[in-house]
Amino acid sequence: MDTFDWNRTLREQWQWHWENQIRARLDGLTDHEYFWEPAPGAWNVRPRGTSHAPIQAGAGDFTIDFAIPEPSPAPITTIAWRLGHVVVGVLAVRNAAHFGAPEASYEQWSYAGSAAEALRQLEHELDVWTAGVRALGEEGLRVPVGAGESHPDAPMAGLVLHIQRELIHHLSEVCLLRDLYAREAHR
Repeated sequence: MDTFDWNRTLREQWQWHWENQIRARLDGLTDHEYFWEPAPGAWNVRPRGTSHAPIQAGAGDFTIDFAIPEPSPAPITTIAWRLGHVVVGVLAVRNAAHFGAPEASYEQWSYAGSAAEALRQLEHELDVWTAGVRALGEEGLRVPVGAGESHPDAPMAGLVLHIQRELIHHLSEVCLLRDLYAREAHR
């Protein structure tokens, strides 16, 4: 009999990173940092109608820059862009597909016009994701993810691991951009 709690272990992996490496690093994020462009031509979240990117997606007052196909090399992205990607592409779309959250897409999303709003969106989507993973239990981790994912026959446990890698990866990039911003401000 397998008494190891895989569901708890998966949730604890993400929770440890969030609580010990990421969350405190987001405290005090300013709007200037949020929108700061570390290089010319950076992709960002911008007031509607001000972008020069091939695609400006979003349903609200702000849109996110991108292109299909992505140019090579891809533009540097801002903290706002990375948080928008995490909130929508990594979390909200999966929360809708797997955990009963409202439908979400890059085109339909109302992107945050401030750092505080972006962090509220992030924490909300993280709460939905974490509750959804918890509700899967042990058996739910073995269920195939389904047609909405790139590997439909893969188990939900694989998706959970993938999403956690994405969260750790992209939120670490946000932390790095904050470090670069701080050094730039001190020049």
